[in-house]
Amino acid sequence: MTLHLIKLCVGCDSIEDLASWQAERLKQRRKDGEKNPRLFHRTFQTPKRRADLLSGGSLYWVIKGLVQVRQPLLDITEGTKEDGTPCCMLILKSELVAVRPAPRRAFQGWRYLDPDEAPEDLHGRSKAGITAMPPKLRKQLAELGLI
Repeated sequence: MTLHLIKLCVGCDSIEDLASWQAERLKQRRKDGEKNPRLFHRTFQTPKRRADLLSGGSLYWVIKGLVQVRQPLLDITEGTKEDGTPCCMLILKSELVAVRPAPRRAFQGWRYLDPDEAPEDLHGRSKAGITAMPPKLRKQLAELGLI
């Protein structure tokens, strides 16, 4: 059974911010000599349901109180933080898929997200129109149930 993760994207104001930040990280890793740099997110807790997550799961990012985008998971591995402490590394595809904005309260760490509860992907013209809106407007419209 496919399963997803959901996580707060602290410090980002928009999907474009996240994309820019990730592109810069890849650019820096190439500059540092990595031949095939990968996007990843470090987390303290390792998900127990690895097989379910890697059978088509994504990491859904909450930006400014809204679930706005998902990023497909490629792998879940062990790693280390910059200070040498062990951690879990969520290896991500570079693809960011905009989803129908859905309000989400703040929480610590990551949570499992059942596919039935995951916001649907945006397609076609509606994607461009909704993602072009200012984040505050998207949040207000989502809270009203209009998008």
